[in-house]
Amino acid sequence: MKNKLIGAAIFGQSGGPTSVINASAYGVIRTALDAPEITHVYGAAHGIVGVLNDNLYDMGKEDADELKLLMNTPSSELGSCRYKIKEEHELKRIHEIFEKYNIRYFFYNGGNDSMDTCSKVNDYMQRIGYECRVIGVPKTIDNDLVGTDHCPGFGSAAKYIATTISEVYKDCHVYDTGAITVIEIMGRHAGWLTGASALASIHGLGPDYIYMPEIPFEMDDFLRNVQRTFEEKNNCLVAVSEGVRHRDGTFVAKAQISETDGFGHAQLGGLAARLAHAAGQKTGAKVRGIELSLLQRCAAHLASQTDIEEAFLAGKSAVEHAIDGHTGKMVCFTRENDHGKYRCGITYEPLSVCANMEKNVPREWISTCGTNVTQEFIDYVLPLIQGENERLLQNGLPRFAQLKKIKAEV
Repeated sequence: MKNKLIGAAIFGQSGGPTSVINASAYGVIRTALDAPEITHVYGAAHGIVGVLNDNLYDMGKEDADELKLLMNTPSSELGSCRYKIKEEHELKRIHEIFEKYNIRYFFYNGGNDSMDTCSKVNDYMQRIGYECRVIGVPKTIDNDLVGTDHCPGFGSAAKYIATTISEVYKDCHVYDTGAITVIEIMGRHAGWLTGASALASIHGLGPDYIYMPEIPFEMDDFLRNVQRTFEEKNNCLVAVSEGVRHRDGTFVAKAQISETDGFGHAQLGGLAARLAHAAGQKTGAKVRGIELSLLQRCAAHLASQTDIEEAFLAGKSAVEHAIDGHTGKMVCFTRENDHGKYRCGITYEPLSVCANMEKNVPREWISTCGTNVTQEFIDYVLPLIQGENERLLQNGLPRFAQLKKIKAEV
């Protein structure tokens, strides 16, 4: 352990939420509150924006039992943002806030772009000689963070998608007159989530075709495939990533909305409806286009208990690593083989390695034809969806955390 550093901590959440992101929050907050080196624990309202605006919550004033409910509460309880630090004066402002509250520990929970924010804060504090330990806590349902075997949030989203695909499959086979159904799944550049739809095939309820961003999308091939399958089976079920592209790199999605988020990413939508309409025009069949949208990332009722526990572990490990004297790292998962059983291990990678990089599905995990995944992919995902959400119910409904969010004072 390096020199003991005494001071306060800030925790913030950024980017799109997941059904287990608050389990990571609880891992950070609970561990920090219990650490003698950390004098106060603050939560940033809407991530780095809350730091810039001096809008912080005093987490030490929350009820302990209410905090514990974060383990099974979806979405980003402290509020999120999509904000990219661009100017030096913003980093100076962050330093001012850190000095004001004697912040010596900064934990930021997010994906690729959030790790960029984390890295910039760490580099600036190092450059000006302000001692502060900065650790990134990973999250993303897209599972595309570099440096980690998998990401908190992915397992639960994969479980929701595979379950929903199974249920839609059953519904699609009710009538004597079949249909072509296209289900649009999140994934701008990586097909991990869409590939997870193949888990439903374990019980014979999976999609006929899976289209992922790693493989160029050919409309003519798509139409031939669905027509052939519909004629053979009187039904066809397709899972497609929102981010599939033509060979020239342009998105297939019909609605490329002009607005972008804070990191410059185009907003996508309308793909399922477009493909379903094209299939209907080609075949004359009844068609449905289904967009799972936000349901993929907020369905805490189907969260994987494995995912919940690993998300907590990521937050806890971040605090422990910082207290041990480390900075500029992201918590990463490794896949361990414990007597033939899956076990999650912890390692740490430099933020510079993880920021602004994306991990795609390996080509060898995608079928030769490009419209399905291999057994290796299924074996990779299956351990991550295990276990049922051990949540508190009241009146037959889930009881989520209700924090007081008391404004921090110096």
